[in-house]
Amino acid sequence: MFRDQRLGEISEDVLDYLSSRAADARIFEADLLVDRAHLIMLREQGHVSGEVSSRIIAALDDLTDADLGAGEDVHEAIEAFVLSRAGPEGGRMHTGRSRNDEVATCIRLAMRSEMLFLMDEQLSLVQTLVTLAEKHTDTVIPGFTHTQHAQPTTLAHHLLAHADAVLRDFSRTEDAYRRVNLSPLGAAAFASTGFVIDRHRTCELLGFDGLVENSMDAVSTRDFILEVLADLSICMVNLSRLAEELIMWSTSEFGYVELDNLFASTSSIMPQKKNPDTAELARGKAGSVVGSLVSALTICKGLPLSYNRDLQEVTPHLWRGLDWGRSTLRILNGCMASLKFNLERMQDSSGAGFSTATEVADSLVRITGMPFRTAHRIVGRIAASGGRPSMAELDEIALEIAGFKASERGFSAEMLEKALDPKSNVALRANIGGPAPAEGRRMVAERFKQISEGKERAAKRREKAESALADLRAMG
Repeated sequence: MFRDQRLGEISEDVLDYLSSRAADARIFEADLLVDRAHLIMLREQGHVSGEVSSRIIAALDDLTDADLGAGEDVHEAIEAFVLSRAGPEGGRMHTGRSRNDEVATCIRLAMRSEMLFLMDEQLSLVQTLVTLAEKHTDTVIPGFTHTQHAQPTTLAHHLLAHADAVLRDFSRTEDAYRRVNLSPLGAAAFASTGFVIDRHRTCELLGFDGLVENSMDAVSTRDFILEVLADLSICMVNLSRLAEELIMWSTSEFGYVELDNLFASTSSIMPQKKNPDTAELARGKAGSVVGSLVSALTICKGLPLSYNRDLQEVTPHLWRGLDWGRSTLRILNGCMASLKFNLERMQDSSGAGFSTATEVADSLVRITGMPFRTAHRIVGRIAASGGRPSMAELDEIALEIAGFKASERGFSAEMLEKALDPKSNVALRANIGGPAPAEGRRMVAERFKQISEGKERAAKRREKAESALADLRAMG
């Protein structure tokens, strides 16, 4: 439609190559709102009459995506429909505007809504994890480093570690929202427009928090997409770690958890199998989101100012990343909410692999006054001979390495047994952020507060955005 007088006809093959219509489905509703806001501003500025404005708005109100004809993109298709209904005067809708600022505005508007849903999913998963943690502040389980038994901890401590990671993901999404929810509308192609327009008015009508002020920057940047894809990638990496533990812990070798049947699959040949396919796909989709980030970065890396058509290739990566992020959060939330824990097995293995060795060394330091490195050497010798020493064995090794028996410095057999007990180990670690039950309960209460505050902030953002758009839709 735009090229006929300057360039003439275009082949179907080239049109298909240039077209963004498949991805544009995501911004169709946003485009109608952007058209409406721009038109209302033009009318208020005296560039479009009330009668023409009403005809154009009536056409926009009648338009559904099923009515869209052929076109290079959704913007051209919408304008063609408006012209078919309102006549040549319908072309006034595009006064003082370019597709460059139009598409940037549409992406931000649609993206804003998706990010609010993403925040909901993030907080919902955190809520599930913290609710589980609340039930297990006294449940002692093994803790791991290098996938080997390391020190005892609690199930609450472990779950809260995952919850805190997703809370940070939520915080990053919140922070990015501030930079996404800005209006580029009115920047035109890149050099603004000679028509007197009111950018603040369209910003207000669309519920944005402010402007992307520089008109060249407004149309040429996609760093807001890169930022959200980077945040999504970090979130998916965090979710992938949770998914990996579900996979590993559900093996016969661990036997710590069992996924609900709803989130498992079986084999086409091995009827006994219960496979953690949802968790495996969550792990796999993390790689896909990271791939979308890398693709988007690579597309943007060499682009001069201002607008370049390469940017069209960035947006599909955004929608895929948001879709995969939201669905993965939702699926893992369901996995965790219905997960069965084998608490007996977890507790029974909490002291395996001499995982209480650190507390034996710490107790030697506290009671006998020996340097920690000396105690570390003593307990290392014990570990090499199989762990769980008797008092006599401990004294013998201490005499050899430290030059005195531990019992001579007040270290008793009862103290040794306490140091070897996983539950006592956990109770001693009551510093801020530690696994001690009381500290776990404090952290649970604090996380519930953070969830509540996060939901309140997200609700305020949604209310502002939806209220503005509801008012806009009501304007004729």
